[in-house]
Amino acid sequence: MAKTHVTVLNGFLGSGKTTLLNALLHQARKRSDIRLAVIANDMGEIDIDADVIANTDLVGGERNNFISIDSGSLSSRHILPRFREALARLIAEDGPTHILVETSGSTHPWPLVEALRDTPEVELHGCLALIDSVMLLQDFDKGRGVVEGLQRNLAQDQQGVENLLAGQIMFANRLVLTKTDRLPDGALQEIAQAIHPLNPYADITGMSWGGLRLDDVFAMPPYDFHRVARLGQEFAQQADDGDDPADPAAYRIVSRTLNDPRPFHPQRLWTIYNRFLGTGIHRSKGFFWLPSRDDQCLLWNQAAGSINLEVVSYWRIAALSDLSLKLTPEERTGLAERLAGLSPVFGDRRCQLVIIGQEQEIDPFVDALKTCFCTEDEIVAWQHGEHFEDPWPRVDA
Repeated sequence: MAKTHVTVLNGFLGSGKTTLLNALLHQARKRSDIRLAVIANDMGEIDIDADVIANTDLVGGERNNFISIDSGSLSSRHILPRFREALARLIAEDGPTHILVETSGSTHPWPLVEALRDTPEVELHGCLALIDSVMLLQDFDKGRGVVEGLQRNLAQDQQGVENLLAGQIMFANRLVLTKTDRLPDGALQEIAQAIHPLNPYADITGMSWGGLRLDDVFAMPPYDFHRVARLGQEFAQQADDGDDPADPAAYRIVSRTLNDPRPFHPQRLWTIYNRFLGTGIHRSKGFFWLPSRDDQCLLWNQAAGSINLEVVSYWRIAALSDLSLKLTPEERTGLAERLAGLSPVFGDRRCQLVIIGQEQEIDPFVDALKTCFCTEDEIVAWQHGEHFEDPWPRVDA
């Protein structure tokens, strides 16, 4: 019986894994010879990426070919069994020819690679490490800081973000430098040269906006487990010493969740983002709304020092009150039924954000974000149609 091929999209927080996954899924729509399944992972309590990916015309819904694993990293001891169960379920229910695995950005690849090696029904081909080239440029001295930080941490017998970044690079069989369209001339070459010694066996390629061909990804040869055997033994030795070296806590990476029906005040949110976002806030993402554009469900997508806003949908309660949509009585009744039991003020509107970062920096940033929620007086002002200053760029659906 033919084995199911598996490709792992690994890489640090905000490196572009979901963007690449969506691009690959878009290409796969045109292929009748591929039965694709997806496992997506997020260390936060709310898997925002899963909400974006699921219910496309290829995966999710009633197709039984999409599984989301949240509240931890796939490589952690307490989450890895869920990954094994997800693999078995997808193979049994959907019989895919190929499984794409998108890890959380805090995932060390070795426990995942080891689990796939020990699953006889699958064959690992690509283990891609997506690397945010802009982050390496700005925060890690064009990549040199990763190597230097790793050497420093090893000498001091401690773990840091550099250990995780280096591990993701060393266990990959292809390195993908992302966001290359934002690099100055010559920087890509310097970054590639800086990280090459960490894994001289892996090809290095550049990418912007998920620009890899599906055929190239699926054509990767079987993973060479022998090449990483010694690295795996060293990793296992760390685990035998007591701590879980694959747990995000080992790198002092933690997550926080904001879940509140109130809107963010647009001006305060802009100020907090520009003043309080430090280098220790690696990733924040989620859905939110503003009183200045209360019909739009906005996607907040921050990685390192950059942020992107996108309109992903429109709130049902806004559609119900929009006479220009000319909804039929049946459509209005259906919307009203779906809104039943929700807040009479906000309806289905909600701010849901997952923030991931270094434990010493994350709580001050989250506390600052909480001050951005509209006060009771501001909510009353919104209900009366008052104007709110909104410095955020306007985006279209």
